Amino acid sequence: MKQTLIIIAMLGLTACYEDTDVTLHEAGEYKGNPDYHANTPEERAEVLKRRFNQVQTDR
Repeated sequence: MKQTLIIIAMLGLTACYEDTDVTLHEAGEYKGNPDYHANTPEERAEVLKRRFNQVQTDR
């Protein structure tokens, strides 16, 4: 009986585990996806025109 309670207590404590990984960021370095503003104004206009036409063709 005592061993069963100990096992149940140990299993209950494992459910409380929290991952403690820390992500360190360096100032001035963007590590995300490339920015869409890197395109020329003409390229941005073409992308927006294609997106608009994909949605608005049924109206």
